[in-house]
Amino acid sequence: MSLVLVANRAPIRPTADGWAPSLGGLASALLPVLEARGGAWVAMRGPDEETPLTQGYPDEAPAFTVRRVPLEEPEYEAFYQGMANRVLWPLSHYLVEYVEPDRGFRDAYRAVNRRFAHAALDVARAAGETDPTFWVQDYHMMLVPETLRAGMPDARIGFFWHVPWPASEVFRILPSARDLIRGMLGSDLIGFHTEGYAENFRESARDLLGATIEGETVVLDGHRCRAESHPIGIDVARFEGLAMAPEAAEEAASLRHDLGGGQIVLGVDRLDYTKGLLLRMEAYERFLEIYPERHGEVTFLQIATPSRTGVPAYDRLKRDMDEASGRINGRFARGAWAPVRYRYQSFDQPDLAAFYQAADVAFVTPLRDGMNLVAHEFAAVSAIRAEHGGRPGALVLSELTGAADYLDGALLVNPYDADGLARSLAEALDLPDADRRDRLARMQAATRDLNVHEWARRFLESLDAGEAIGP
Repeated sequence: MSLVLVANRAPIRPTADGWAPSLGGLASALLPVLEARGGAWVAMRGPDEETPLTQGYPDEAPAFTVRRVPLEEPEYEAFYQGMANRVLWPLSHYLVEYVEPDRGFRDAYRAVNRRFAHAALDVARAAGETDPTFWVQDYHMMLVPETLRAGMPDARIGFFWHVPWPASEVFRILPSARDLIRGMLGSDLIGFHTEGYAENFRESARDLLGATIEGETVVLDGHRCRAESHPIGIDVARFEGLAMAPEAAEEAASLRHDLGGGQIVLGVDRLDYTKGLLLRMEAYERFLEIYPERHGEVTFLQIATPSRTGVPAYDRLKRDMDEASGRINGRFARGAWAPVRYRYQSFDQPDLAAFYQAADVAFVTPLRDGMNLVAHEFAAVSAIRAEHGGRPGALVLSELTGAADYLDGALLVNPYDADGLARSLAEALDLPDADRRDRLARMQAATRDLNVHEWARRFLESLDAGEAIGP
């Protein structure tokens, strides 16, 4: 049975030599599945893109089809920048002060979701499928399953929610909350990163729609939909391979030299208000106030990847981060030592592997996060470094991430507690190497078990079987 994937982003990108897989975990996980099963990937074509609406991939012997849904600038702004990024994203992360409800956003979202669903149905019908498998991805596509079910009642439909699902009391703030949940319940299986998120969803369906809950199953109007925990991970083999590359060790050594040879605290995030970046800066400033004896010995390297530029909340955050890093360096810098090195730019995975190798501590403190794969990447790379004689790294991790449920070797923190963050950072810097190795071994085992290819296999096996497939 072929597979039709529906996601906002396409799995391939243009290069000078043709086409290549997109960067990121989702494409790396799902491209091999599509290549093995055949089918199609339905994705958006933005207003500035010139990619073909339909193409086979790979070019020389296509294993599947990429079908794009073209969006004009007004509908892209209302659907993607509006409903997805200014309503659903902040609400899912409990940051209701950033929510900008707008009827125009809702109308565009509904219309675009309908177009995605009809494109997916067209692809399946063109292939002669009577009972295809659809797998819909994330908060951009909440209404797609309901339309798919109406168009192909016998299809098998899976949905994966990649961000936190908030408590029912929070989600019901949305005027369209009931319609959105009903749209998702067109699925046979909905996956979440943690059991807590799945439970929140089931409670939302019960409280807002009057659905009946039978264990993990939501029953509404006679239709049964399972809401299960299916935690996603990273491409572990890729990151372990990057960690063993000589170039990564050389770049890590060069970075440590450039930063003065002291201990390095590393943050790697998109520039997003959910990541707790300003509170993290304040916590590091508090660390420098509490532990003056560490001045000159510890450098905080914060990488912030540009994200959603042009959205006012993100533009304000960039200005605030610039001011915070300047303020801290102005207060505490001495000689050649600058306590904060702030890099507002994108880096590829080999570069990140070098940063992870160089770091003594990863400082991962989102206010909320569905999973947080930076924590997994750091654990995978640092464990390989330790196996080859390097100093094992330590992970300070927000307890409000999905990763906190799985990486039990991390030092868990409340991201809103500046004093607690400062103390935990000092503890992490001072952890004996034996303790670091023990913690890393536990995290390494978890990252290998949760790797992204196993995530895809487990989800699709559960969807195909009609029952949960455990780790």
